[in-house]
Amino acid sequence: MTYHNRMKLEFINKSENESFARVAVAAFVSQMDPTIEELIELKTALSEAVTNSIIHAYDKSQEGIIEIYCTIKEYTVQVIIEDHGIGIEDINKAREPLYTSKPEQERSGMGFTVMETFVDELDVQSLPGEGTKVTMKKTLNRDIH
Repeated sequence: MTYHNRMKLEFINKSENESFARVAVAAFVSQMDPTIEELIELKTALSEAVTNSIIHAYDKSQEGIIEIYCTIKEYTVQVIIEDHGIGIEDINKAREPLYTSKPEQERSGMGFTVMETFVDELDVQSLPGEGTKVTMKKTLNRDIH
């Protein structure tokens, strides 16, 4: 069986919405009958991207929107997490392990590293003052489906 489907999700930058996003995307992807491991990996990468948008895109007093676009084509899931916040000055530096722009919040600086570990492709685009778009792709193991 081949799959083709898409969905869009939009919510405000509240920390409690991170788990909502994770569950919603997992429910959407479940139509592909992923393994538990595949689902955990995708949910982990998604959590990191959404948490980055919640914590870094908008300052605490600012309510902002985070959008998730999820597309399924054949056995590949593409998830885009987009915000319209402050953006990232230096994407390469932000992707370095242990780098954090908010050390006072005891952030680990491992978000992008975790994302790269659990997806097949990771693309980060950002413009200061305009926001950030993280695109992740993961192909599920066809041999077991």
